Amino acid sequence: MEKKFFFKDDKSPKNIQIKKDIITHFITSGNDTISELSRELDLSVPTVTKFITELMAQGLIDEFGKIHTPGGRHPSVYGLNPSSAYFVGVDMSRHHLNIALMDFTGNIVDHQIGISYTYENTPESFDMLCDYIQNFIDKTGDLKKKIFNINLNISGRVNPESGYSYSSFYFSESPISETLSKKLNHNVGIDNDTRAMAYGEYMKGIVEGEQNVIFVNISWGLGIGIIIEGKPYYGKSGFSGEFGHFPIFDNEIICHCGKKGCLETEASGLAIHRTILERIAKGESSILTEHVKDLSKLTLTDIIKATNMEDPLCIEIVEEVGNKLGKYIAGLINIFNPELVVIGGQVAETDGFIMLPIRNSIKKYSLNLVNKDTRILTSKLKNKAGIIGACMIARSRLFND
Repeated sequence: MEKKFFFKDDKSPKNIQIKKDIITHFITSGNDTISELSRELDLSVPTVTKFITELMAQGLIDEFGKIHTPGGRHPSVYGLNPSSAYFVGVDMSRHHLNIALMDFTGNIVDHQIGISYTYENTPESFDMLCDYIQNFIDKTGDLKKKIFNINLNISGRVNPESGYSYSSFYFSESPISETLSKKLNHNVGIDNDTRAMAYGEYMKGIVEGEQNVIFVNISWGLGIGIIIEGKPYYGKSGFSGEFGHFPIFDNEIICHCGKKGCLETEASGLAIHRTILERIAKGESSILTEHVKDLSKLTLTDIIKATNMEDPLCIEIVEEVGNKLGKYIAGLINIFNPELVVIGGQVAETDGFIMLPIRNSIKKYSLNLVNKDTRILTSKLKNKAGIIGACMIARSRLFND
């Protein structure tokens, strides 16, 4: 596989770094004038002009007209050329696959949401995943040549730097990122799904200038993504955010991590799914028995739909989970004192049914002086948070090599 590099013809590390800084400025701040770039990067106007000219010759930067200023010449505005590079984001959940193509400026130009895919930790499931990604890439036509990076979101313990996933598809000594790169003939990286969702929400979602954010992903499992001073927090090995594996409950429920009593065993989509099946089996009524003929095939999507249709049993169980979650999110607020907590993931699609008990529980258990500065909001990107975050992470790795 031939790796793609932006500045392969540049020999000077200093020049390469300046070009990286210019592109990073456009990514984070949008289009700008040479004089503003000069001020922000602490470089002379002639130096910035030289590098802007070179980047335009490479097709990475475009001129986007002039801005009107009082008196004198009207300066030109420059920015990223949207069609100069593309990135693919893949978000894998237990029952679905979402894939998107993003241009250089961060706009999603194509996507497939809700592809039917049942995750299993087997080579066959891995091969099927690769086939879906390859089919999506093939359908991009000529744009395929401009795809620089792909990022796959995986739940659980993922080390993005080494490329290993220790929770899924851990079949050989080779990193999964390396295996994917060879199979797809593109640069492929991996990241934790919740961290990707947090980054997507930070870059394109509900975040409005906040620099310290916690994203709570309530899906089949439970995790958090942490943004500190505007940057995703990874921890030593990329394993930060394992909120669902707090040893909380004195129960005999074995978590998928192999331990008992994890928060996830009683406060997650998995817990909601298990509890509903147990209570229906005991004779409690639910519209789920009418809508899902074979309850062994009941999905979290079915439960979310029933909750939003105001099924009493589903609402009761979702609210119980919300109350439990809010108590421990209050603990996170006490520890991190974030500006914003975003509640996302599939269970968050029940809106007020999960949010009201979470808010009430946070108010009850967090310190007043701490929580008064923290906003609690629902994800704006919803089921697209993962793929948008995956695309954004793929773009952020442009200069890794």
